[in-house]
Amino acid sequence: MTPGPRSVDRALALLDLVAEADGPVGAKELARRAGVSLSTAYHLLGPLTERGHVVRAPGGYVLGHRAPALHRAFRRQLGGAPDVAGLLLAARRATGAEAYFSTYRGGRIAVIDSTAPVTDTTDPFTPGPETRAHATAHGKVLLASLPRRERARYLADHGMARFTDRTITSAERFEAEAVRVRGGGVAVSMGEADPAYTCLAVPLPEGHALSVALPTREFRARHGALRAALLGLAGA
Repeated sequence: MTPGPRSVDRALALLDLVAEADGPVGAKELARRAGVSLSTAYHLLGPLTERGHVVRAPGGYVLGHRAPALHRAFRRQLGGAPDVAGLLLAARRATGAEAYFSTYRGGRIAVIDSTAPVTDTTDPFTPGPETRAHATAHGKVLLASLPRRERARYLADHGMARFTDRTITSAERFEAEAVRVRGGGVAVSMGEADPAYTCLAVPLPEGHALSVALPTREFRARHGALRAALLGLAGA
């Protein structure tokens, strides 16, 4: 067992593995995925269990009561955030599409919440760190609001991977896209992150964004109404 920061990193890795699983995960499987011995896994799972971050259930470990408490605390600390649940519900009702709330914080972009059911495995933008910011509408909106140097640094640090043949992978092209987003107040990603989906986003105060996603075939017939609905919600 290695003391110090490496142990902390391994414990957090185990917590992430439990969080990402669809159900209970046994200690042996967690040890295998984390690349640690079984004894080390048990040693690290002990304090995580005592603090309520995980619990031992039939079949393995699952998230504990501290998970929702941390989420509530995170939501409370989001500076200038609106009533996220109410805003998402209003967007869902106004557009008929799944709605998402995202934020830029500490140099990272993340989807914080959405109206999509947690059991929906087809949801293209699940809550969590956003690794495709340059290819999503919410990522474009949030990046477009940054100073140019900070935006360039983000793109350099995170890369501009190609996900579909529509993905913008050039910093120069993305800069032109950012200018269009700022000018129109709406960002669109038509099949850039997922070929089957189009997402639209509008900026909110304090580094937040509201977006919706729907199949591209539906977007083509409804883009005007969707744009108007999101702009109306952002200005409310």
